[in-house]
Amino acid sequence: MESISLADVTLKLDENGLIPAVVQQEDTGEVLMVAWMNEESLRLTFETGTTWFWSRSRQELWNKGATSGNMQQVRRILIDCDADTLVVEVDSPGPACHTGHRSCFYRELMGE
Repeated sequence: MESISLADVTLKLDENGLIPAVVQQEDTGEVLMVAWMNEESLRLTFETGTTWFWSRSRQELWNKGATSGNMQQVRRILIDCDADTLVVEVDSPGPACHTGHRSCFYRELMGE
């Protein structure tokens, strides 16, 4: 896998200055959640080693797990070929969903 620095890439942020971030459990690949990041939340994520996101509904930064104690420790961040989506691999000790579920993706629309 090619390793680059944030200085080597120009992120393609949307018209609101945001980029989607798919959050996965590092050892299982389980998709835990999808959230939005802006330049400040990405900077804070790099500085602290925990996930920071931008809440579109509250219009504020939030550090995932700061209230619940289930802080997500970032292991690595991947960027796609178009530089418009991130995958954030984390070690998440507890539920990632605000409903208390391990993953926000706990409901199945279609399956075998």
